[in-house]
Amino acid sequence: MSTKRRNIGEQVAAIDMSAFENRKKASGAGAESPEQSSRPHTGVGMVMSAISEKGSLERQLSDTKHELDQAQQKLAQFQDAELVLGIDPTTIRPSRWANRDPSNFVGPVWEAFKEEIRHAGGNVEPIKVRRVVYGKPPQDTPEVKHTYEIVFGHRRHQACMELGLPVKALVAESMEDKALFAEMDRENRVRQNLSAWEQGRMYTQALQAGLFSSLRQLSLELGLNHSNTSRSCKLAQLPDEIIEAFPSPLVVQVRWAKELHDAHQNDPTGILERARQLKSNNGSLTPAEILARLVGRGRVEDVGGAITITVRGRPAAHLKIGAKGKASIEFEAGVLEPNRHTALAKLVEGFLRSK
Repeated sequence: MSTKRRNIGEQVAAIDMSAFENRKKASGAGAESPEQSSRPHTGVGMVMSAISEKGSLERQLSDTKHELDQAQQKLAQFQDAELVLGIDPTTIRPSRWANRDPSNFVGPVWEAFKEEIRHAGGNVEPIKVRRVVYGKPPQDTPEVKHTYEIVFGHRRHQACMELGLPVKALVAESMEDKALFAEMDRENRVRQNLSAWEQGRMYTQALQAGLFSSLRQLSLELGLNHSNTSRSCKLAQLPDEIIEAFPSPLVVQVRWAKELHDAHQNDPTGILERARQLKSNNGSLTPAEILARLVGRGRVEDVGGAITITVRGRPAAHLKIGAKGKASIEFEAGVLEPNRHTALAKLVEGFLRSK
């Protein structure tokens, strides 16, 4: 045996094993438990065990990360989702851009709409609301604190309010004014169209509030016909007295905007006076006839859109003014004899020449 191997053997033989023997005795007599017997007893074994445990932990962490990724993907599908809630309608306030005239909420059509909602137990299709920041109430009702503000669905909300039913609503936790306005306009045009005057009032309010820099920008962003939008705004900017001459602002047509606007520009005092007189016509005139008289194409005191010409106390002819200013005279049967047609034509010609 070499000297080197003998020296190692002597060093091993010289190791004092008594401390290990005492430790074994202190742990108790008998066989080792399964847990004890499975523990590594060498340095290499302990290293290998640690490596194995680390690999197992890494696999567990990888599985957990995969499960979290799947959960996040599912959650992302609902990131922009809006809750549908049944809300007490008294906690919801109309939008500042509310564009429905009060006449929309009366009459047989409105009652039929309410009955449909009552029969269904509420609004089947939800309205949309945004949460009111800090519950700030409108300035005109400081004693009321609302939680929500309507984005669209004023008619459905009003119906549920009158029926005492909760209103189903999509809730947007936050929404800017411009986004609210765009959604309301789009929803109204898809559903029951607003009248020209209601649309004009809505667009005028948006411009005054600075939501859009110009009427052209508003038309472009909302996908509207600029010419019709301009005429609707002209109607909305007319004095209230002119609109009140009609039985309802809903019957005022967009094609009348320029004529009414020009008449007001040319003779503001005259058209306002005529409007005040026409307001009390009690439905005896059609909207087109009211328009004709407002712009000076007929006499306000005439009833039924025609001027009756009497001869010896009996009606002989009727002068009628059309919606576009065309005039015609209708004679009662037997009044105008054939041999007098030429004389009548010359009489009319002389009348027109003397203008």
